[in-house]
Amino acid sequence: MDAFSGLLHGFSVALSPINLLFGFLGAVIGTIIGILPGLGPLGTMALLLSLTYGFEPTAGMILFAGIYFGAMYGGSTTSILLNIPGEAASVVTVLEGYKMAKKGRAGAALAVAAVGSFIAGTISILFLSFMAPTLADAALKFGPSEYFTVALVGLMIMSRLQGGNFLKSLMMIAVGLTLGTVGMETVAGYMRFTFGQQALAQGIDFLPAAMGLFGISEVFATAEEPEENVSLLTVKFRDLWPTREEWRRSFWPMIRGSFIGFFTGLVPGPSPVIATMVSYSVERKLDKHGEFGKGAIEGVAGPEAANNAAVGGAYVPLMALGIPFTPAMAVVMAVLLIHGISPGPTLISEHPDLFWGVIASMYIGNFMLLIFNLPLVGVFANIIKTPLFILMPLVLLLCLVGVYSINNAILDVWLMIGFGLLGYVMRKLKYDSAPLVLALVLGPMMERSFREAMMISKGDLTVFVTRPISAALLIAGAAVMVVPPVVSALRARTAPRMAA
Repeated sequence: MDAFSGLLHGFSVALSPINLLFGFLGAVIGTIIGILPGLGPLGTMALLLSLTYGFEPTAGMILFAGIYFGAMYGGSTTSILLNIPGEAASVVTVLEGYKMAKKGRAGAALAVAAVGSFIAGTISILFLSFMAPTLADAALKFGPSEYFTVALVGLMIMSRLQGGNFLKSLMMIAVGLTLGTVGMETVAGYMRFTFGQQALAQGIDFLPAAMGLFGISEVFATAEEPEENVSLLTVKFRDLWPTREEWRRSFWPMIRGSFIGFFTGLVPGPSPVIATMVSYSVERKLDKHGEFGKGAIEGVAGPEAANNAAVGGAYVPLMALGIPFTPAMAVVMAVLLIHGISPGPTLISEHPDLFWGVIASMYIGNFMLLIFNLPLVGVFANIIKTPLFILMPLVLLLCLVGVYSINNAILDVWLMIGFGLLGYVMRKLKYDSAPLVLALVLGPMMERSFREAMMISKGDLTVFVTRPISAALLIAGAAVMVVPPVVSALRARTAPRMAA
């Protein structure tokens, strides 16, 4: 059947009472998991995997799709309100969203995040419906050298467009990449920098680092301020929704973020993280209002659209080729394998109810998430009206419980506290935490891809410039690094002449 007929058939499957129930449960569970830092969508789906034995495979897939999309929605809430990214894909949202909250625009940021996620989810689902086979073929052209180059160029762009001191950004990236080497070496299997701690064999997890650098450091910084100097963030009813100007400024970032996110989702690795980073960089480059770093709504709209669209993109290689490009997609594939279904090119013809039913449920689930989240914008925004002597201990408790729940390891708690102290010192010295966290997330993938590329090319470093896609990415990254200082130098030289 063609795409239109398939979608109509999919809606008939997804609108059955049991599948609607599972879609709603997935959306609610995902939103809650996104709001509460700790478990994350991957851990949640892994815990619920055994329950899908008793479900129809379509119902299980719909449940997991709702959890994944819902976590992208919910992850923005604590990022905007409490400066705590509950998900790796929410790190970039912290940069502008929390500053908007401090200016009294928390409601506007939350509403734009919800609407942007809905628009992006809709666009990505339409792409998934009509372009899955073609786009999956394009994604297969990426090899290890391309994966390494994508991550490297992404960090290069982030360091240049982050704002502030360029050398400080590079230093933070270097620290993040170094921390990413902690744990078991991926090829020979020996331990690196674990100091005899078996719990560090799996490396330093993202959440202790992010929650410490952003959440715990915020508690320390707030506690340091005298009571009379700490102004409580209040939200008036008229401020709960974006103004017409804010909607206007958010529209094109949402559209751009949707396309960036979907196509980034086709690339193996932490695609929602990369998508938000690229979207933020693009919006900062296109900024005409000079508000980035001070609470630019474009810095919320674009990345929040990108991380949601990346989820739809990640389903393309799984559904069309049977290849999971992210750990979360590997768990989703396990649902199919449990029921004896092999994802791949024959999935559409052999199991049309499942394929089209899941796609249709994604659209319904995004609509549910929009309805579920928008009325609660006021509830979420009013969290920041809580007195600080109550709110800050709650934030600390949330961080402690969340980070311990990941591996039930006390070491993660100590790591989080250590990163909190580091984040506090970095604030004092005017160092930005975001490049460090993003480098920590991307570092292991970069190392693995580099090692694979070297093994394939037998140690020939020219593989990164002889492959067209990798070479094009390197040229783009070099241009981002070189062009701005050259332009600044030329302007500095021509300014005196024009003045004369």
